Amino acid sequence: MTLEELAGAVRQGTVSAVELVTMSLDRIERLDPSLNAVILICADEALARAREVDARIAEGESIGPLAGLPLLVKDMEDVAGLPSTYGSAVVADAPPAAADALVPRRLRKAGAIVVGKTNQPEFAFAGYTTNTLYGTTVNPWGTDWSPGGSSGGSGAALAAGMAAIATATDGGGSIRIPAAFCGLAGLKPTNGVIGRDPIPDWIDLSTCGPFATSIADLRLLLSLEAGPVMGDPSALPFQLAMREQMPSRVIATPRFEDFGPLPADVAERFRASLESLERDLRLSVELVDAGSVFSSVGVGDDWFTICAFEHLHVLGRTFVEQQMDRFSPDFQGVMRRALPISADAYMAARRRRFQLVRDLDLLLGEDTVLAMPTMCVQGLFPDGRGPDGDRPTDSSIYNTDPQNMTGHPALSLPAGLCDNGIPFGLQITGPRFRDDLVLNVGEAWETANPWPMAAPGYEPFTI
Repeated sequence: MTLEELAGAVRQGTVSAVELVTMSLDRIERLDPSLNAVILICADEALARAREVDARIAEGESIGPLAGLPLLVKDMEDVAGLPSTYGSAVVADAPPAAADALVPRRLRKAGAIVVGKTNQPEFAFAGYTTNTLYGTTVNPWGTDWSPGGSSGGSGAALAAGMAAIATATDGGGSIRIPAAFCGLAGLKPTNGVIGRDPIPDWIDLSTCGPFATSIADLRLLLSLEAGPVMGDPSALPFQLAMREQMPSRVIATPRFEDFGPLPADVAERFRASLESLERDLRLSVELVDAGSVFSSVGVGDDWFTICAFEHLHVLGRTFVEQQMDRFSPDFQGVMRRALPISADAYMAARRRRFQLVRDLDLLLGEDTVLAMPTMCVQGLFPDGRGPDGDRPTDSSIYNTDPQNMTGHPALSLPAGLCDNGIPFGLQITGPRFRDDLVLNVGEAWETANPWPMAAPGYEPFTI
């Protein structure tokens, strides 16, 4: 059952909003102790809102397309009346937010009901989800593994069927990484498709975006989240058109940068995915060498330089130096690397972005897509170590940073399981402002390669 169908059932009286919210709260209470995906529950407020929705429906009022659907919100996104602690002990005593951030506001306006908030790494600066304030989130597909990050709490909760919707943000893969590891579809839209309010810590690179258990749900959520907002100079002044066009060809590569061959397990899943694109979707696939997409190297290094410098600026150098011992070990490492970054190095990295955008624009043209593994490992352990037991110190495991640098839309699709039981994600990157193109590929992929709606042992959130 899609989100549209589930909300339709609420409007028609087949199920009540109170029943759905109660089901979500019950599942969180029962399932979350083993996953640690949800850090805050607002049961009384959610049930009161659900009763209000049911009463309005009974009186014949029109409720939006998400009528009565339980919603979990990533910790860093403000919800009026709830604190946003960013997974950080240094802001553990944050006061309740005065107003909703943009995406929670738009989803609530469409009828969704917030039931709680989800875990993330400290200040969202990691591809796995652990912090010293709330602890570690694990993957419902295999609790020895991470759901990814930084939207890992939302990904784990959605894959475990704890709510109908869970929000996500993406500044370097934070939607696509959990989507890949949790068997979800996750879209980082073209930068500017969804306005930003408040200003992101990583000014030009971060965007909100949806992930979901189906492409139909992804389309619906994108349509509700998209649109400009006052104060965002980069937001498109209109919503993108959605055309029924498939790409003319697919370019495929194992990695953005040549860090060597993929692990055998990942390479096999990628090979099978390319075969399906050709056989089932009838797309012409051209394989190119790793490292051939961009005309320069060090894309991941430039991403880190920009994000770390901007995050240091937002927090304040003096504050960071004073609070360093209170940060989690992972974020301490980020800030210690950020402190020596000069303004010249930061500006040089920003300027190199223009060439990266040009390289990808020229490669993809108007109707070509790029296929690659979302992640170059079979999974991450909950503390961020790779399958070999080492902690990756560079971007060799990620294929997700560059699209934030260039702004191109990128969609992670479930594409089978690795030998450890963790899902493999196939990433489709499209031309800028052709989010419709990657979604069309995703829809055709879903038809040819349907995936489970929930992790094994869990039930999808439906009736």
